[in-house]
Amino acid sequence: MTTHDGGTSQAWAALGGAGELVGRVAYRGGSDLGEGPLPVRELARATVGVCSLAAAELAAVRGGGGVDDVAPLVVDEGAVATAFVSERHLRVEGREPVTFAPLSGFWEAADGWVRTHANYPHHREALVRALGAGAGTPEGLREAVAGRGAVEVQELVYGEGGLAVAVAEGYGERQPLVEVWESGGRGRGRGRGRVLGAAALPLPAAGVRVLDLTRVIAGPVATRTLGLLGADVLRIDSPGLPESDDAHADTGFGKRSAVLDLADAGDRAVLEGLLDGADVVVSGYRPGALERYGLGARELLAGRPGLVVAELCAWGWRGWGPWAGRRGFDSLVQAGYGIAAVCGGGGGGRPGVPGVLPAQALDHGTGYLVAAGVLRALAEGGGRGLRFSLAGTASWLVRDVPAGPAGPGEAGYAAEPWLREVSSGYGVLRYAGAPVPFGGWGRGPSRWGSDRPVWR
Repeated sequence: MTTHDGGTSQAWAALGGAGELVGRVAYRGGSDLGEGPLPVRELARATVGVCSLAAAELAAVRGGGGVDDVAPLVVDEGAVATAFVSERHLRVEGREPVTFAPLSGFWEAADGWVRTHANYPHHREALVRALGAGAGTPEGLREAVAGRGAVEVQELVYGEGGLAVAVAEGYGERQPLVEVWESGGRGRGRGRGRVLGAAALPLPAAGVRVLDLTRVIAGPVATRTLGLLGADVLRIDSPGLPESDDAHADTGFGKRSAVLDLADAGDRAVLEGLLDGADVVVSGYRPGALERYGLGARELLAGRPGLVVAELCAWGWRGWGPWAGRRGFDSLVQAGYGIAAVCGGGGGGRPGVPGVLPAQALDHGTGYLVAAGVLRALAEGGGRGLRFSLAGTASWLVRDVPAGPAGPGEAGYAAEPWLREVSSGYGVLRYAGAPVPFGGWGRGPSRWGSDRPVWR
């Protein structure tokens, strides 16, 4: 068993946690996240460690205690490693899901490489619009990219609303791991915030109402974790942007899912009612997307100063050039931030071929950081805005997370002890259990968009 590492201390300090608490979390077991040039294993255990510590802190506060009452914790690195690739372990009625579509991947351009993301139909259609009808097959896409410069492909595809990023050779600009500000209305008895009652382990977030406005992996991992800890999590999506069944089967645990059209007056009124009853809002849209509906963090906190509002995006709130306002996913940020180039090893004997991290660690790590930030904000009385980004987590990974021992880590790691089965709206699921040592979900996810938009 090991005590905290430097990554845990760094993340806990960034979240504003008391330094004397870091020693309350320890790690044991093996992991397979240590391969590669970057300290992914250390990032993974640190993010789960601070999330676990924040849950214990909230439990102590809601039990009437303080720092001295935070219980010691042990995080198993086998559970962490399994959870960080949860999408790979998922089985839906025995079926292995497709994690990346045929047109998602690395493609060699005339002067470098491009990473595309076309898992969703509208992104695939945009990619084909940008590069021509022939780009609708892997062979055609390869040919279409090969005749153009990497940045040219990137801009053509983004111009059509698609997703493609030129693989960068150097790291992007430094980004903060988290940005925090107070609403001026802290305290559960002020503003419109509800007073939270006592809660004991193993459900430190019991009774907390979380409005989930996130998609894909990072945000849903955060809210999935809050649901594990007892929160009433209600995910709201637009009916025009359906989620992948497999993605929701993986990240829909611990929450309910409903659809509302914000352009419809009736649905908007329903959302306003949900906001009036919420303790936490977690949003995962690019900067500016929710502001046009008056749902940006500053607007929400101005009207409801007791809320905790956590925002996350791909490229950072201080994004370089036009990047802050762009859509993005973990794989694209790895490419654009310089990680893919560092992880390349000339696969297949071809020098310069980009590579990937051993997990979508920017997504999963950011998800646990978001959950930790929310839990810490609740423990300190609410009334707080938080901002996270995949680029911020990437910046921390490549510059500041201390590297551990070289190699894959302790021998004997196996995922099987951390895999579970449960019935769900999608049938029987095999899934990765939660790495945070509290509570449990008890039931599988309902189908996306099938629940009523009401608090319990």
